[in-house]
Amino acid sequence: MFYYLFRYLNQLDFPGAGMFDYISFRAALAIMVSLFIATVFGKRIIQLLQKQQIGEIVRDLGLEGQLEKKGTPTMGGIIIIVAILIPVLLFAKLDNTYIILMIITTVWLGLIGFIDDYIKVFKKDKEGLKGKFKVAGQIGLGLIVGLTLYMSDDVVVREKADIDELGVRTELVDEGFSSEQPGATRLTTDVKSTKTTIPFFKNNEFDYEYLVSFAGEYTPLLAWLVFIIITIFIVTAVSNGANITDGLDGLATGSSAIIGATLGILAYVSGHVVYADYLNIMYIPNSGELVIFIAAFIGSTIGFMWYNSYPAQVFMGDTGSLSLGGIIAVFAIIIHKELLIPILCGIFLVENISVMMQVSWFKYTRKKYGEGRRIFKMAPLHHHYQMKGYPEPKIVTRFWIIGIFLAVITIVTLKIR
Repeated sequence: MFYYLFRYLNQLDFPGAGMFDYISFRAALAIMVSLFIATVFGKRIIQLLQKQQIGEIVRDLGLEGQLEKKGTPTMGGIIIIVAILIPVLLFAKLDNTYIILMIITTVWLGLIGFIDDYIKVFKKDKEGLKGKFKVAGQIGLGLIVGLTLYMSDDVVVREKADIDELGVRTELVDEGFSSEQPGATRLTTDVKSTKTTIPFFKNNEFDYEYLVSFAGEYTPLLAWLVFIIITIFIVTAVSNGANITDGLDGLATGSSAIIGATLGILAYVSGHVVYADYLNIMYIPNSGELVIFIAAFIGSTIGFMWYNSYPAQVFMGDTGSLSLGGIIAVFAIIIHKELLIPILCGIFLVENISVMMQVSWFKYTRKKYGEGRRIFKMAPLHHHYQMKGYPEPKIVTRFWIIGIFLAVITIVTLKIR
Protein backbone atom coordinates (compact mmCIF):
# COMPACT_ATOMS: atom_id res chain seq x y z
CA MET A 1 0.00 0.00 0.00
CA PHE A 2 2.78 2.42 0.92
CA TYR A 3 4.49 1.63 -2.38
CA TYR A 4 1.57 3.05 -4.34
CA LEU A 5 1.14 6.01 -1.97
CA PHE A 6 4.78 7.06 -2.16
CA ARG A 7 4.91 6.46 -5.89
CA TYR A 8 2.12 9.00 -6.22
CA LEU A 9 3.87 11.37 -3.81
CA ASN A 10 7.05 11.02 -5.86
CA GLN A 11 5.20 12.43 -8.85
CA LEU A 12 4.50 15.47 -6.69
CA ASP A 13 8.22 15.75 -5.85
CA PHE A 14 7.63 14.82 -2.21
CA PRO A 15 11.08 14.59 -0.53
CA GLY A 16 12.26 11.00 -0.03
CA ALA A 17 9.29 9.41 -1.77
CA GLY A 18 11.56 8.03 -4.49
CA MET A 19 13.19 5.69 -1.98
CA PHE A 20 10.17 3.40 -2.29
CA ASP A 21 11.14 2.65 -5.89
CA TYR A 22 14.08 0.66 -4.54
CA ILE A 23 13.42 -2.95 -3.64
CA SER A 24 16.35 -2.97 -1.23
CA PHE A 25 14.85 -0.08 0.75
CA ARG A 26 11.41 -1.68 0.96
CA ALA A 27 12.97 -5.02 1.92
CA ALA A 28 14.80 -3.33 4.78
CA LEU A 29 11.53 -1.80 5.98
CA ALA A 30 9.77 -5.18 5.65
CA ILE A 31 12.30 -7.02 7.83
CA MET A 32 12.22 -4.29 10.49
CA VAL A 33 8.43 -4.16 10.64
CA SER A 34 8.10 -7.95 10.74
CA LEU A 35 10.63 -8.13 13.57
CA PHE A 36 8.72 -5.45 15.46
CA ILE A 37 5.36 -7.20 15.00
CA ALA A 38 6.71 -10.62 15.99
CA THR A 39 8.47 -9.39 19.13
CA VAL A 40 6.15 -6.63 20.38
CA PHE A 41 2.71 -7.79 19.28
CA GLY A 42 3.76 -11.42 19.57
CA LYS A 43 3.76 -11.08 23.34
CA ARG A 44 0.16 -9.88 23.29
CA ILE A 45 -0.89 -12.76 21.07
CA ILE A 46 0.79 -15.20 23.47
CA GLN A 47 -1.09 -13.64 26.39
CA LEU A 48 -4.34 -14.01 24.42
CA LEU A 49 -3.56 -17.69 23.74
CA GLN A 50 -2.88 -18.22 27.45
CA LYS A 51 -6.14 -16.49 28.35
CA GLN A 52 -8.03 -18.78 25.98
CA GLN A 53 -6.18 -21.76 27.51
CA ILE A 54 -4.82 -22.80 24.13
CA GLY A 55 -2.05 -25.06 25.45
CA GLU A 56 0.06 -27.83 23.97
CA ILE A 57 -1.25 -31.37 24.43
CA VAL A 58 1.75 -33.56 25.20
CA ARG A 59 1.96 -37.32 24.81
CA ASP A 60 4.38 -38.97 27.19
CA LEU A 61 7.10 -40.44 24.97
CA GLY A 62 9.66 -40.69 27.72
CA LEU A 63 11.70 -37.72 26.52
CA GLU A 64 13.54 -35.55 29.01
CA GLY A 65 11.74 -32.29 29.75
CA GLN A 66 8.77 -33.24 27.61
CA LEU A 67 6.07 -33.11 30.26
CA GLU A 68 7.29 -29.67 31.35
CA LYS A 69 6.04 -28.33 28.00
CA LYS A 70 2.47 -29.33 28.74
CA GLY A 71 0.20 -26.31 28.68
CA THR A 72 2.65 -24.09 26.76
CA PRO A 73 0.59 -21.92 24.37
CA THR A 74 0.41 -23.32 20.85
CA MET A 75 -0.95 -21.93 17.54
CA GLY A 76 1.81 -19.33 17.75
CA GLY A 77 2.15 -19.65 14.00
CA ILE A 78 -0.45 -16.88 13.92
CA ILE A 79 2.36 -14.53 15.01
CA ILE A 80 4.53 -15.61 12.07
CA ILE A 81 1.72 -15.28 9.54
CA VAL A 82 0.68 -11.83 10.73
CA ALA A 83 4.30 -10.67 10.85
CA ILE A 84 4.73 -11.77 7.23
CA LEU A 85 1.50 -10.51 5.72
CA ILE A 86 1.39 -6.99 7.19
CA PRO A 87 4.82 -5.85 5.88
CA VAL A 88 4.14 -7.48 2.51
CA LEU A 89 0.80 -5.68 2.19
CA LEU A 90 2.45 -2.42 3.19
CA PHE A 91 5.61 -2.46 1.07
CA ALA A 92 5.24 -4.89 -1.85
CA LYS A 93 3.65 -4.42 -5.27
CA LEU A 94 0.34 -6.17 -4.74
CA ASP A 95 -0.32 -6.59 -8.45
CA ASN A 96 2.79 -8.75 -8.83
CA THR A 97 1.80 -12.33 -9.71
CA TYR A 98 4.57 -13.81 -7.58
CA ILE A 99 3.59 -11.78 -4.52
CA ILE A 100 -0.04 -12.81 -4.95
CA LEU A 101 0.99 -16.48 -5.08
CA MET A 102 3.06 -16.13 -1.92
CA ILE A 103 0.19 -14.45 -0.06
CA ILE A 104 -2.18 -17.23 -1.15
CA THR A 105 0.35 -19.85 -0.01
CA THR A 106 0.75 -18.25 3.42
CA VAL A 107 -2.98 -17.94 4.05
CA TRP A 108 -3.90 -21.31 2.50
CA LEU A 109 -1.52 -23.47 4.52
CA GLY A 110 -1.93 -21.28 7.58
CA LEU A 111 -5.65 -22.02 7.48
CA ILE A 112 -5.09 -25.78 7.11
CA GLY A 113 -2.68 -25.71 10.05
CA PHE A 114 -5.07 -23.60 12.09
CA ILE A 115 -7.88 -26.12 11.56
CA ASP A 116 -5.54 -28.93 12.61
CA ASP A 117 -4.49 -27.09 15.78
CA TYR A 118 -8.09 -26.14 16.55
CA ILE A 119 -9.19 -29.78 16.42
CA LYS A 120 -6.29 -30.81 18.69
CA VAL A 121 -6.87 -28.08 21.27
CA PHE A 122 -10.60 -27.52 21.39
CA LYS A 123 -11.89 -30.93 20.24
CA LYS A 124 -9.27 -32.71 22.39
CA ASP A 125 -8.37 -34.92 19.43
CA LYS A 126 -4.61 -35.56 19.51
CA GLU A 127 -4.60 -36.65 15.87
CA GLY A 128 -5.97 -33.31 14.67
CA LEU A 129 -7.05 -32.89 11.05
CA LYS A 130 -7.02 -36.21 9.21
CA GLY A 131 -3.99 -36.73 7.02
CA LYS A 132 -6.00 -37.13 3.84
CA PHE A 133 -7.49 -33.65 4.27
CA LYS A 134 -4.06 -32.13 4.88
CA VAL A 135 -2.68 -33.78 1.77
CA ALA A 136 -5.73 -32.71 -0.24
CA GLY A 137 -5.12 -29.11 0.82
CA GLN A 138 -1.44 -29.35 -0.10
CA ILE A 139 -2.28 -30.86 -3.48
CA GLY A 140 -4.82 -28.08 -4.05
CA LEU A 141 -2.20 -25.44 -3.37
CA GLY A 142 0.28 -27.21 -5.66
CA LEU A 143 -2.30 -27.14 -8.45
CA ILE A 144 -2.97 -23.44 -7.95
CA VAL A 145 0.74 -22.61 -8.02
CA GLY A 146 1.57 -24.88 -10.97
CA LEU A 147 -1.36 -23.78 -13.12
CA THR A 148 -0.78 -20.10 -12.37
CA LEU A 149 2.87 -20.32 -13.39
CA TYR A 150 1.80 -22.16 -16.54
CA MET A 151 -1.08 -19.91 -17.57
CA SER A 152 -0.01 -16.43 -16.45
CA ASP A 153 1.50 -14.22 -19.17
CA ASP A 154 3.51 -12.40 -16.47
CA VAL A 155 5.52 -15.51 -15.63
CA VAL A 156 8.44 -15.61 -18.05
CA VAL A 157 12.18 -16.10 -18.19
CA ARG A 158 14.35 -13.66 -20.10
CA GLU A 159 16.85 -15.33 -22.37
CA LYS A 160 19.54 -14.01 -24.66
CA ALA A 161 18.26 -14.20 -28.21
CA ASP A 162 20.20 -15.35 -31.23
CA ILE A 163 20.73 -12.75 -33.94
CA ASP A 164 18.14 -14.35 -36.21
CA GLU A 165 15.55 -14.67 -33.42
CA LEU A 166 12.75 -12.23 -32.81
CA GLY A 167 13.94 -10.54 -29.63
CA VAL A 168 13.09 -7.62 -27.43
CA ARG A 169 15.76 -4.95 -27.22
CA THR A 170 15.89 -3.99 -23.61
CA GLU A 171 17.98 -1.70 -21.45
CA LEU A 172 20.19 -3.24 -18.80
CA VAL A 173 18.29 -1.82 -15.87
CA ASP A 174 17.88 -3.38 -12.47
CA GLU A 175 14.13 -3.07 -11.92
CA GLY A 176 14.41 -1.15 -8.68
CA PHE A 177 17.87 -1.85 -7.32
CA SER A 178 20.36 0.53 -8.95
CA SER A 179 21.34 1.32 -12.53
CA GLU A 180 24.88 0.04 -12.98
CA GLN A 181 25.10 0.14 -16.77
CA PRO A 182 22.62 2.78 -17.97
CA GLY A 183 22.06 2.82 -21.68
CA ALA A 184 23.55 -0.61 -22.35
CA THR A 185 21.35 -2.77 -24.56
CA ARG A 186 21.16 -6.35 -25.67
CA LEU A 187 18.81 -8.53 -27.67
CA THR A 188 16.65 -10.67 -25.41
CA THR A 189 13.40 -12.54 -25.55
CA ASP A 190 10.91 -13.28 -22.77
CA VAL A 191 9.64 -16.86 -22.95
CA LYS A 192 7.54 -19.31 -21.01
CA SER A 193 10.04 -21.86 -19.80
CA THR A 194 10.15 -25.17 -17.98
CA LYS A 195 13.85 -24.75 -17.27
CA THR A 196 15.08 -24.84 -13.71
CA THR A 197 18.39 -24.52 -11.89
CA ILE A 198 20.30 -27.69 -11.07
CA PRO A 199 23.93 -28.06 -9.99
CA PHE A 200 26.58 -29.86 -12.05
CA PHE A 201 24.65 -29.54 -15.34
CA LYS A 202 25.82 -27.43 -18.26
CA ASN A 203 24.89 -23.79 -17.54
CA ASN A 204 23.30 -25.06 -14.30
CA GLU A 205 20.01 -25.53 -16.12
CA PHE A 206 17.71 -28.49 -16.58
CA ASP A 207 14.61 -28.43 -18.76
CA TYR A 208 11.68 -30.67 -17.85
CA GLU A 209 11.18 -31.10 -21.59
CA TYR A 210 14.14 -33.51 -21.49
CA LEU A 211 11.96 -35.95 -19.56
CA VAL A 212 9.24 -36.05 -22.25
CA SER A 213 11.28 -35.41 -25.39
CA PHE A 214 9.75 -38.55 -26.92
CA ALA A 215 6.36 -36.81 -27.19
CA GLY A 216 7.19 -34.83 -30.32
CA GLU A 217 4.90 -31.85 -30.81
CA TYR A 218 3.25 -32.49 -27.43
CA THR A 219 6.56 -32.15 -25.58
CA PRO A 220 6.00 -28.54 -24.32
CA LEU A 221 2.54 -29.37 -22.95
CA LEU A 222 3.70 -32.57 -21.27
CA ALA A 223 6.69 -30.72 -19.82
CA TRP A 224 4.31 -28.35 -18.02
CA LEU A 225 2.27 -31.32 -16.81
CA VAL A 226 5.45 -32.82 -15.34
CA PHE A 227 6.27 -29.44 -13.79
CA ILE A 228 2.84 -29.22 -12.12
CA ILE A 229 3.16 -32.76 -10.73
CA ILE A 230 6.63 -31.95 -9.37
CA THR A 231 5.24 -28.72 -7.87
CA ILE A 232 2.54 -30.67 -6.01
CA PHE A 233 5.10 -33.16 -4.73
CA ILE A 234 7.52 -30.46 -3.54
CA VAL A 235 4.82 -28.41 -1.77
CA THR A 236 3.55 -31.51 0.02
CA ALA A 237 7.00 -32.87 0.92
CA VAL A 238 8.54 -29.61 2.19
CA SER A 239 5.49 -28.50 4.20
CA ASN A 240 5.33 -31.94 5.85
CA GLY A 241 9.09 -31.85 6.40
CA ALA A 242 8.84 -28.55 8.26
CA ASN A 243 5.93 -29.94 10.25
CA ILE A 244 7.95 -33.01 11.34
CA THR A 245 11.01 -30.87 12.15
CA ASP A 246 8.95 -28.74 14.55
CA GLY A 247 9.62 -30.93 17.58
CA LEU A 248 12.24 -29.02 19.57
CA ASP A 249 12.27 -25.41 20.76
CA GLY A 250 13.46 -23.19 17.94
CA LEU A 251 14.48 -26.02 15.60
CA ALA A 252 11.99 -25.46 12.75
CA THR A 253 12.00 -21.68 13.25
CA GLY A 254 15.78 -21.29 13.13
CA SER A 255 16.16 -23.74 10.23
CA SER A 256 13.49 -21.84 8.28
CA ALA A 257 15.23 -18.51 8.93
CA ILE A 258 18.49 -19.90 7.51
CA ILE A 259 16.70 -21.31 4.47
CA GLY A 260 14.83 -18.04 4.01
CA ALA A 261 18.05 -16.00 4.05
CA THR A 262 19.50 -18.26 1.36
CA LEU A 263 16.38 -18.01 -0.79
CA GLY A 264 16.55 -14.23 -0.37
CA ILE A 265 20.05 -14.19 -1.87
CA LEU A 266 18.96 -16.44 -4.73
CA ALA A 267 15.88 -14.28 -5.40
CA TYR A 268 17.98 -11.11 -5.32
CA VAL A 269 20.44 -12.27 -7.97
CA SER A 270 17.75 -14.02 -10.07
CA GLY A 271 15.64 -10.84 -10.17
CA HIS A 272 18.57 -8.49 -10.85
CA VAL A 273 19.46 -8.33 -14.53
CA VAL A 274 23.06 -7.23 -13.95
CA TYR A 275 23.89 -9.82 -11.28
CA ALA A 276 22.08 -12.59 -13.17
CA ASP A 277 24.12 -11.76 -16.26
CA TYR A 278 27.37 -11.60 -14.28
CA LEU A 279 26.73 -14.94 -12.56
CA ASN A 280 25.36 -16.43 -15.79
CA ILE A 281 22.18 -17.62 -14.10
CA MET A 282 18.54 -17.51 -15.10
CA TYR A 283 17.03 -13.99 -15.04
CA ILE A 284 13.37 -13.89 -14.02
CA PRO A 285 11.69 -10.53 -14.72
CA ASN A 286 9.65 -9.05 -11.85
CA SER A 287 10.82 -11.70 -9.38
CA GLY A 288 12.92 -9.13 -7.50
CA GLU A 289 9.75 -8.15 -5.67
CA LEU A 290 9.98 -11.47 -3.84
CA VAL A 291 12.94 -10.08 -1.90
CA ILE A 292 10.42 -8.02 0.08
CA PHE A 293 8.36 -11.10 0.91
CA ILE A 294 11.35 -13.16 2.00
CA ALA A 295 12.64 -10.23 4.07
CA ALA A 296 9.35 -10.25 5.99
CA PHE A 297 9.64 -14.05 6.28
CA ILE A 298 13.14 -13.81 7.78
CA GLY A 299 12.07 -11.05 10.17
CA SER A 300 9.03 -13.00 11.34
CA THR A 301 10.94 -16.23 12.01
CA ILE A 302 13.77 -14.48 13.84
CA GLY A 303 11.27 -12.40 15.82
CA PHE A 304 9.28 -15.51 16.71
CA MET A 305 12.44 -17.12 18.07
CA TRP A 306 12.42 -14.43 20.78
CA TYR A 307 9.66 -16.50 22.38
CA ASN A 308 10.21 -19.90 20.75
CA SER A 309 13.87 -20.44 21.69
CA TYR A 310 14.62 -22.79 24.60
CA PRO A 311 12.72 -22.88 26.88
CA ALA A 312 9.86 -22.00 24.57
CA GLN A 313 7.12 -19.64 25.75
CA VAL A 314 5.01 -20.52 22.71
CA PHE A 315 4.87 -23.21 20.02
CA MET A 316 4.03 -22.45 16.41
CA GLY A 317 1.83 -25.51 15.98
CA ASP A 318 0.78 -26.72 12.54
CA THR A 319 -0.46 -23.19 11.90
CA GLY A 320 3.15 -22.11 11.61
CA SER A 321 5.05 -25.21 10.51
CA LEU A 322 2.86 -26.02 7.51
CA SER A 323 3.00 -22.37 6.43
CA LEU A 324 6.78 -22.16 6.74
CA GLY A 325 7.34 -25.31 4.69
CA GLY A 326 4.83 -24.29 2.04
CA ILE A 327 6.31 -20.81 1.72
CA ILE A 328 9.81 -22.22 1.26
CA ALA A 329 8.61 -24.71 -1.36
CA VAL A 330 6.57 -22.26 -3.44
CA PHE A 331 9.23 -19.56 -3.21
CA ALA A 332 11.90 -21.96 -4.50
CA ILE A 333 9.63 -23.09 -7.33
CA ILE A 334 8.89 -19.51 -8.42
CA ILE A 335 12.58 -18.60 -8.69
CA HIS A 336 13.33 -21.89 -10.50
CA LYS A 337 15.48 -23.27 -7.68
CA GLU A 338 13.25 -26.16 -6.61
CA LEU A 339 15.81 -28.83 -7.49
CA LEU A 340 18.18 -27.28 -4.96
CA ILE A 341 15.69 -28.04 -2.17
CA PRO A 342 17.21 -31.45 -1.25
CA ILE A 343 20.43 -29.60 -0.42
CA LEU A 344 19.03 -26.38 1.03
CA CYS A 345 16.29 -28.11 3.03
CA GLY A 346 18.49 -31.04 3.99
CA ILE A 347 17.35 -30.84 7.62
CA PHE A 348 13.69 -31.22 6.59
CA LEU A 349 14.64 -34.00 4.17
CA VAL A 350 16.57 -36.05 6.72
CA GLU A 351 13.81 -35.64 9.32
CA ASN A 352 11.27 -36.86 6.77
CA ILE A 353 13.42 -39.79 5.67
CA SER A 354 14.14 -40.84 9.27
CA VAL A 355 10.40 -41.23 9.90
CA MET A 356 9.84 -43.18 6.67
CA MET A 357 12.80 -45.48 7.39
CA GLN A 358 11.67 -46.11 10.95
CA VAL A 359 8.08 -46.91 10.03
CA SER A 360 9.00 -49.03 6.99
CA TRP A 361 11.63 -51.07 8.85
CA PHE A 362 9.35 -51.59 11.84
CA LYS A 363 6.53 -52.91 9.63
CA TYR A 364 8.89 -55.09 7.60
CA THR A 365 10.56 -56.70 10.62
CA ARG A 366 7.25 -57.21 12.39
CA LYS A 367 5.94 -59.05 9.35
CA LYS A 368 9.12 -61.10 8.90
CA TYR A 369 10.15 -61.79 12.50
CA GLY A 370 6.89 -61.26 14.37
CA GLU A 371 8.48 -58.39 16.27
CA GLY A 372 8.96 -54.84 15.05
CA ARG A 373 12.51 -53.49 15.16
CA ARG A 374 13.73 -49.92 15.00
CA ILE A 375 16.62 -48.21 13.21
CA PHE A 376 16.60 -45.17 15.49
CA LYS A 377 15.82 -44.97 19.18
CA MET A 378 12.95 -42.70 18.14
CA ALA A 379 11.90 -40.85 15.00
CA PRO A 380 12.09 -38.16 13.75
CA LEU A 381 15.85 -37.86 14.02
CA HIS A 382 15.97 -35.06 16.60
CA HIS A 383 14.17 -37.30 19.09
CA HIS A 384 16.78 -40.00 18.48
CA TYR A 385 19.44 -37.68 19.85
CA GLN A 386 17.20 -36.72 22.74
CA MET A 387 16.90 -40.40 23.65
CA LYS A 388 20.69 -40.64 23.53
CA GLY A 389 20.86 -37.98 26.24
CA TYR A 390 21.83 -34.88 24.27
CA PRO A 391 20.45 -31.63 25.77
CA GLU A 392 17.74 -30.05 23.64
CA PRO A 393 19.60 -26.72 23.04
CA LYS A 394 22.70 -28.61 21.84
CA ILE A 395 20.69 -30.64 19.33
CA VAL A 396 18.99 -27.52 17.99
CA THR A 397 22.24 -25.56 17.70
CA ARG A 398 24.01 -28.38 15.88
CA PHE A 399 21.10 -28.76 13.46
CA TRP A 400 21.33 -25.00 12.79
CA ILE A 401 25.06 -25.30 12.08
CA ILE A 402 24.37 -28.10 9.60
CA GLY A 403 21.63 -25.94 8.06
CA ILE A 404 24.09 -23.05 7.57
CA PHE A 405 26.60 -25.45 5.99
CA LEU A 406 23.93 -26.71 3.57
CA ALA A 407 22.91 -23.13 2.76
CA VAL A 408 26.50 -22.25 1.81
CA ILE A 409 26.73 -25.34 -0.39
CA THR A 410 23.47 -24.35 -2.10
CA ILE A 411 24.84 -20.93 -3.03
CA VAL A 412 28.22 -22.33 -4.10
CA THR A 413 26.51 -24.73 -6.54
CA LEU A 414 25.57 -21.74 -8.71
CA LYS A 415 29.17 -21.66 -9.89
CA ILE A 416 29.76 -25.42 -10.13
CA ARG A 417 29.08 -26.36 -13.71
